Parts: sequence; structure tokens; C-alpha cells
Amino acid sequence: MGLTPAPLNVLPVNRVLGQGPPVGNIMDNKPMVNILPFGMCRSIANPVVASATAAALGVLVPMPCVPVTPAPWISSSRVLVGGAPVITKSSKCMCIWGGQISPLATPAVTIKAG
Repeated sequence: MGLTPAPLNVLPVNRVLGQGPPVGNIMDNKPMVNILPFGMCRSIANPVVASATAAALGVLVPMPCVPVTPAPWISSSRVLVGGAPVITKSSKCMCIWGGQISPLATPAVTIKAG
């Protein structure tokens, strides 16, 4: 429900790098740490958007995005990093305001297991 893309911020806590950047797993779902704001939120389920929209007599008024992602990413990957599945291009993370977060791109990385 955000209006602009935002970077996924993966911290190097799992100590696995994928040709440079740290590899993310499904537990990299922390708002304002891993998942940054997406510009303006347009979800009427967001109380701030609902309030601004009501004040504008029902005309949708997007408000600043503050993601709320209490659950881990959904990933079908069987590759584990730090004991949890990695985030892939097909992974999803849900915001409680109704947004569905998914990677636009992932680095083209081949990791060889020793």
C-alpha cells in the first residue's frame, strides 16, 4: 500500500554474504530496521490514513508510511541461512495495514555450499 519502493536492510548478523551484501532470511522483518518506509501509505486500514481521509470528506489522503510487519517473511526456499529460509524474489511479507511487501529484485548470486 506504499507509493514508492524502499530498500531491504539486511544486517550482517548471520555472517553469510552473497557476493558482497549480507543474505537475508525470513526473520529480517523488523520495521524501521530491515523494512523501511515506502513513502506514503494509501491503506484505509491504517488509522492515520483513515483519519486524514475522513477529515477530507472521504477523499483518500495518503499519509507517511510506517510499516508494521509482525510476522516473518513467507518463503518457499529450502535454503537456510542462520537457521531460517532465505528471502527470494518470490518471498512476501505482510503489513498489518493490508500491504504485501515483496522484493523487486535480488542479487544474481550463486552460493556454493562447502
